[in-house]
Amino acid sequence: MITIYDAPRCPFCARVRIALADKGIEHELVRIDLDSRPTFIKELNPPSGRVPVLEEDTFVLPESSVINEYLEERYPDPTLLPADPSERALARVLIFRFDDFGDAYYDVFRQRVPDAAEGLHRAFTALDRRLQSTPYLAGATYSLADIAYVPWVCRAETRLGFDLSPYEAIAAWSERLLERPSVAAERDVVLSL
Repeated sequence: MITIYDAPRCPFCARVRIALADKGIEHELVRIDLDSRPTFIKELNPPSGRVPVLEEDTFVLPESSVINEYLEERYPDPTLLPADPSERALARVLIFRFDDFGDAYYDVFRQRVPDAAEGLHRAFTALDRRLQSTPYLAGATYSLADIAYVPWVCRAETRLGFDLSPYEAIAAWSERLLERPSVAAERDVVLSL
């Protein structure tokens, strides 16, 4: 059985929860208190003890994007990567470049820089521009790329009070994603925080 060391408020953990739900993979969630990380989690993912961490028998794997790639390869049905090789590659590029979006979110969340809201606006504008020509981030089908971004979009709206209405393509994408039980469940987690 797969064990996921998890924290409800962590959007990186949300990526893994969504992928597990989409694939219908049986698993156990072990909640980690991010304010007081136990020693064992620091041993599983040294030195930081960041979550999520997947443990399966003696195999241990940290990092949400890597965990989701592992789940995709280990449990290929249903697939969470496009069948088209160019869209599949694009999904991986979008995940690889996620920090451009994530850093802008955390600049606002942690109040790291004075013009953080403007940086987040630029990140949302770029994401909105991408979604104006395609229903999902990597093309015609829902993929790991969508899973990589949606936890932060949900949290920007609910936890940061970020208004999505100026970003019509993102709002439409978000509504499409919320039709999926996996994403709707994650939205419920965010609303309960």
